[in-house]
Amino acid sequence: MSRNHQKTYSLLLLLVTAILWSMSGLLIKSIHAHPLAIAGTRSAIATVVLLIYIKKPKFTWSFPQLAAAFMYALTVITFVAANKNTTAANAILIQYTAPIYVAFFGAWLLKEKPKPIDWATIAAVLCGMVLFFMGDLDTRGVWGNVLAAISGVAFGLFPVFMRMQKDGSPIESVLLGNLLTAVIGVPFLFSSVPDTTGWIYLGILGTFQLGISYILYSIAIKHVTALESSLITVIEPILNPVWVLLFMGEAPGIFAIIGGIIVVLAITLRCVITSIGKRDNTQTEAPKAESTNPVE
Repeated sequence: MSRNHQKTYSLLLLLVTAILWSMSGLLIKSIHAHPLAIAGTRSAIATVVLLIYIKKPKFTWSFPQLAAAFMYALTVITFVAANKNTTAANAILIQYTAPIYVAFFGAWLLKEKPKPIDWATIAAVLCGMVLFFMGDLDTRGVWGNVLAAISGVAFGLFPVFMRMQKDGSPIESVLLGNLLTAVIGVPFLFSSVPDTTGWIYLGILGTFQLGISYILYSIAIKHVTALESSLITVIEPILNPVWVLLFMGEAPGIFAIIGGIIVVLAITLRCVITSIGKRDNTQTEAPKAESTNPVE
């Protein structure tokens, strides 16, 4: 598979990842249990799925591997806690400032410097997100907003540390992150045990929304920049109300629809423009390569 085809394939994997991640909003609302119990239990199930896939984990205990695992656990735990202390809209919007952190940390730690089109995309995405959640934003819940901000920073650093392992096996970081989350969250299960339906939803969350999704993410992150992975997965919160509309009949408002369209268009245009630019560069470089050949 050529480099361009591998890149396109990886972007498609990230899109599928975002779709699987977006299942969380609808399912978590239907589970009657402590939020940390939900986070811990789904991570415990995801750990089993990941072990079945990996079979023989390669723990190097390197800084990127441990840092990515810690950022994964921090993202999940603080996001769940933020949802308990502020509105869901606040928590999601603040967390998805992550592409800004990815841009800065990626340029600093990975030397993947954002281009003007990247900054334009980030700006458009943030504007779209504000419109999307405008009707549900709330200035109250300061502590919850702080937790959401911490989750955003962690969510920004996670792909950077995963990207550092592009020549290795980054999925072990996800395995360690889920183990850590399970250890912290599962004890809360004893204070509020889910019903049968809740366990079914937890099984779906652990298997698909975390397990399989992060297998796909770990494959894709080796072939895309940290910022690209962050921008593509921003589609996740936009898809959440789609499932709510389909299964619960709650229609989003006009500003939410406009915001969602802006986000999707911004990300799509960036992918198209970047793809065209790389194709043109490849075509212009080909004659130069031929001109250096010796005369036969």
